[in-house]
Formats: sequence, structure tokens, C-alpha cells
Amino acid sequence: MPESVPVRCPACRRERLYTAPCYPCPCGTPIAPRLDHHAAPTAVAHRAWEEEWITVRCPSCGRHDQWPRPELGCVCGAVLRIPVTAAAEGAAGEAGAGAAETGATPAAAGTGAEGAGTESVEARETGETGPPTEDVEAAPADTGPCPDTPPPSRVPFRPIAIRTARDAVTATALYLRWLGHQDIRRADQRPTSGIGLAARGLLAHVDPSVHPASLRDVECLWLTAMTDSADCVYFSLAGYTADARARADSLAVPLFVLDLTGTPQPVNAAAERLDAPGA
Repeated sequence: MPESVPVRCPACRRERLYTAPCYPCPCGTPIAPRLDHHAAPTAVAHRAWEEEWITVRCPSCGRHDQWPRPELGCVCGAVLRIPVTAAAEGAAGEAGAGAAETGATPAAAGTGAEGAGTESVEARETGETGPPTEDVEAAPADTGPCPDTPPPSRVPFRPIAIRTARDAVTATALYLRWLGHQDIRRADQRPTSGIGLAARGLLAHVDPSVHPASLRDVECLWLTAMTDSADCVYFSLAGYTADARARADSLAVPLFVLDLTGTPQPVNAAAERLDAPGA
């Protein structure tokens, strides 16, 4: 169970209860950072990349992964950094230092125990971890794919926690890249609401609002994609109305809901096919 601690804002002195977020370990176990009940929160004055991450160990599989440092937005406008245990602080500092030395991101450096500390983010997402170490001359000749060999599976998706609309766009871009679209960019035609992302042959709509996406939203995305001769996919934070889901099913538009961990959850059959291994 995630921990909860009372937090007092150092700026306005308001107090509220903070509950640590749960992060999805690739093994399927929800994990949460251990909060320091004795230390006081601090207001974020400036941000440094190496300070934005902590290392959390999964109690089930023992895996160490980098996750966003717990923060809380106060109604007075201050952003509070929630203290975590000294073990997590030390692991995060070591990962950040390793990332600075190797030029890798903390997300890549956080898995140094698994031999991937110097890999780039792109290499981790695509599963390409550098040239093989075997002797090329000793490798057997390529005789084509074996019919009994299963297709290679994707590496586990590494989400980012969603706190703002920008986080939702970033999480969507990471997911699309995980699906194999490497040329993610802002869409040329700006939608009336939300944010449009585009890749070669694909148009994606990100809706970070608190209202469910409507039938009109789905139809507008589909019509825009048709004019560009592209496929389309919809990502929403608040879900979809019943008629929007029905219309998306008839148009074969994949619908996803973004949870607060940044993991897109398939809503309809088209999305499940897109998310399935080997798709």
C-alpha cells in the first residue's frame, strides 16, 4: 500500500495529506517510493535533471528503476518536493552522477545493475543495445527466419508520471515511439482542442482535459486523418462518452485512456490490437 504523510507548505503553511504514487514495475507489481516521515518538504526553486528522479526497488523481482521524484502542487502556487528515505536519495544521486559522466539519462543510468547504464533512451526503447560481442566469422550463415521462431517481443514500456498537460503529451510521444514511430512531431493542423501529434502515416490526438472525449472529437480526428491519408489514434485522460466509443468502433479508431502513471490503457478492440505484442 502507498504511504501517506501530512505535508505543510513552507510558503503558505497550509497542510494536506500526501499519498505516494504507485509506479508499474515491468513484472506487474505496483511499487511506491518510501517517504521520509521526519523530513520537511522543500519548495522547488529551480530544477536540475539529475534531481528529478529517484531509484525505487521492486520488492517482488528486485529490479531497480528510475521514477519521477514525488512532488505536490500547493494551492498557493508552490511546488513541494516530498522527501524520501536516505536509501532512495543515495541511489538517485548515484544514478544522476553516472548519467552525467556517461551522457545517458537517469532513466538509462538507473538500471546500471542490469548492465544498461550507458545505453541511450532510444536503445532501451528499441531493444538495440549495441553491436554483438560474438565473432562475426563464427556466426552461422543467415538462412532466413525459422517458421517455428516466435516474433520478437517489445521491451517493457517505460512511462512517465502525469501531473500536467505537457506530461500527457510526453507520455503519448514515448508510447508512440515504443510502438515504432520514431519521427514524432507536432501535427501541422492544430486541433480545436487538445494537442495533435504526427508521425509518418499516423495522426494522434492527446486530450488532457477533465471532460470525456465526445463523438464529435473522434469524428474530427478521423476526418483529419483521412485528408492526410494517415491512420489515427486518440489518447484521453478523462475517457470517452458512450457514443464516442461506439463511433470509434465503427471507424476502427484506437482509443486509449492515459492513467496517472503515464501508461496508455486500451479502451476498444482497435487499441488492443495496436498494443498487442508483435503488432
